[in-house]
Amino acid sequence: MAWSFRGKVQLGGLLLSLLGWVCSCVTTILPQWKTLNLELSEMETWIMGIWEVCVVREEVATVCKAFESFLSLPQELQVARILMVASQGLGLLGLLLSGFGSECFRFHRIRWVFKRQLGVLGGTLESSALATTLLPVSWVAHATIQDFWDDSIPDIIPQWEFGGALYLGWAAGIFLALGGLLLVFSSCLGKEDVPFPLMAGPTVPPSCAPVEESDGSFHLMLKPRNPGVS
Repeated sequence: MAWSFRGKVQLGGLLLSLLGWVCSCVTTILPQWKTLNLELSEMETWIMGIWEVCVVREEVATVCKAFESFLSLPQELQVARILMVASQGLGLLGLLLSGFGSECFRFHRIRWVFKRQLGVLGGTLESSALATTLLPVSWVAHATIQDFWDDSIPDIIPQWEFGGALYLGWAAGIFLALGGLLLVFSSCLGKEDVPFPLMAGPTVPPSCAPVEESDGSFHLMLKPRNPGVS
């Protein structure tokens, strides 16, 4: 299957954007934004996300409880909820628009200029999803660091630390950034009229004329005799 350079760049951008969007969705759902290990009970670990807080007991079931009020949350978790949900919408919309503007999608009524605009808009939306993913993740990480090194809190009190969801959120931001850049870059490339093998219909060479159907009979063609030759 032959792909043009522009098509390969578009495909890479779509795959990276899809991977970043999936990682961002998983980050939003996971409760491992913060972790807390109690020194008095090493068998028990607390984890906190933007939707719920859980207690993980080894060899016992995990107990989770959703936050009762949005307003009772810390400011960074309130903003994280809003921006992470917005990131899912922006990322999904960017994927749809970029898909319609790619070489894989062929529709005879869509002009190349319009598909190029769809690609640029899709890449821009993926970059916006990058911002709405990295900002809440980095803000929660910054607040965790500030609380961890707060001198007013006694050392005997356990402190929250980074959870695995924060690292996954940073990875999602990197994938969204690379995917958005590739989508915008592919839209800026020149038009290449390379047919897509799976979408292009059968063509007839211009030098070949349609052949009439034969009825199966055999005709003997005799060369006419030159009257000037006896």
